[in-house]
Amino acid sequence: MPQIIETTVYTIDELSDAAKEQARAWYREHGLPDEWHDYIFDDFKTICRIIGITLSTHPVRLYGGGTRDEADIWYRGFWSQGDGACYEGHYSHAPGAARALRAHAPKDTELHGILDALQRTQRQNFWQLHATCRRIGPYNHAQCMKIDVERDSPTWQPPTDGAEDAVIEALRDLADWLYRQLRDAYEAETSDEAVDEALSVNEHTFRADGRRFS
Repeated sequence: MPQIIETTVYTIDELSDAAKEQARAWYREHGLPDEWHDYIFDDFKTICRIIGITLSTHPVRLYGGGTRDEADIWYRGFWSQGDGACYEGHYSHAPGAARALRAHAPKDTELHGILDALQRTQRQNFWQLHATCRRIGPYNHAQCMKIDVERDSPTWQPPTDGAEDAVIEALRDLADWLYRQLRDAYEAETSDEAVDEALSVNEHTFRADGRRFS
C-alpha cells in the first residue's frame, strides 16, 4: 500500500558549506539557462555589421515547426586546451566603421585596435580587400578559421606586402575577443554569489548533503 515518507529539505542558505558546493555544482552543470550567452552573441553580430563582416548562417528548426536562421558562431569553454570561439562570414571595408564602433563601444580599446588594424591595411590597398572566413576541423578557436584574403583591384594589383597576414590576424583577434567576452560572462554567471541568488529566486531545495530535491 502507498506510504508517506517525509524528507527534510533545505534552501541554499540553510546548507553547510560543503553541501552548498554540491548544490552549486549541480546548478553550474544543469541549471544554467541555455540562453545565458545570447546577449553576447547579439552584441557580436552588431559589432560584425559595424566592422564590415557579414556572418554566414544556418537554419535551426523551431519547436513549433519551421526554421530560423542562426549565425555561424561557435565556442567551447572554458578551461581546457582547444577552448575558444570562431565564426564564419565575409569581410569587406565598411565606410564609417571607425566612428560607428567607437559610438557603440566607446571604452573597448581592444576592439578599436582590431578595427584600426583592418582600416590601416585597407587604406594601403585603396579599400579593395575582402576576406572569407571558414571554420575547419572539429575545434572552435581562432586558429581553426581558414581566412582567404583577396584584393578586388580593377588593375589586378595584388595585396600589398603583409596585408593578408594583417587581415587574418585582425579577424582572428576578433574571435579571441569574443571568447574572452563569453568566458568573463560565464565566470560572472557561475560565481558563488550569482548561483546562490539563482537558486534562491527559483526556490530550489536540497537534501542535507546538497543533492537537489526540487
